[in-house]
Amino acid sequence: MRAAFFDLDKTVIVKSSLVALGPELHARGLLHRRTLIRAGVAQLWFQRFGADEKRLEKVRETVLKITRGWDREEVRLLVKETLSDAIEPLIYAEALELIDHHLAEGEEVFLVSSAPAEIVEPFAELLGLTGAISSQALIDNDGKFTGEMAFFAQGENKAHAMRELAKRRGIDLSESYAYSDSETDVPMLEAVGHPFAVNADRQLEKIAHEKQWPLLTFSHPVTALTRSKSHTPFLLSALVVGVAAVLGLGGARYQRR
Repeated sequence: MRAAFFDLDKTVIVKSSLVALGPELHARGLLHRRTLIRAGVAQLWFQRFGADEKRLEKVRETVLKITRGWDREEVRLLVKETLSDAIEPLIYAEALELIDHHLAEGEEVFLVSSAPAEIVEPFAELLGLTGAISSQALIDNDGKFTGEMAFFAQGENKAHAMRELAKRRGIDLSESYAYSDSETDVPMLEAVGHPFAVNADRQLEKIAHEKQWPLLTFSHPVTALTRSKSHTPFLLSALVVGVAAVLGLGGARYQRR
């Protein structure tokens, strides 16, 4: 069995899912305005320069500190109530088209994100995906976040979780696909036979050129509710199996840099 693994932030959606939910978290008293502004600045930095392991570790520590004491069920309810307004309009049409293609081919499709399960899993459900790999926070006996992480889905951890999932579900990773925008997801991309760099940061773009991975550009956000199943004939199919000649055609919806 083959599968497709999609990073979430800046691959399936335009920006960080946590940043997208920031205004609602602030409105409900869970996030201070200063923190919201700093998150926005960090988002711009990552879009321009990418994020290495050191920066991501700093972000992780900050997020854990902020979320300590939050009620898990309250967060789940917030995500469910605001998902369509806060995140859904940020979905890339190109990502939806590829997701629909993989599903139509009978392949399993998973989100793979460092964002918390409370955000990633409802989003995977919204898109009709097979499932998700995400970070898992520790919860105390009162259902509150402890500020500690049971599993952080980042870097090599993503690849490890993908391999474990593949064993359980009988997935052939050598025949599978992965899509991501960040240098930190190189292990995730290397775990499959068909890696694609999407809206790649500077470091990943360089690595993709060296490894001859296809470079894709997603640029058209839509909503999941207005999606239509892809009927793009030969072009999309050829793209997905990595035919370099098709990736270079003028007028293609997905552009190789």
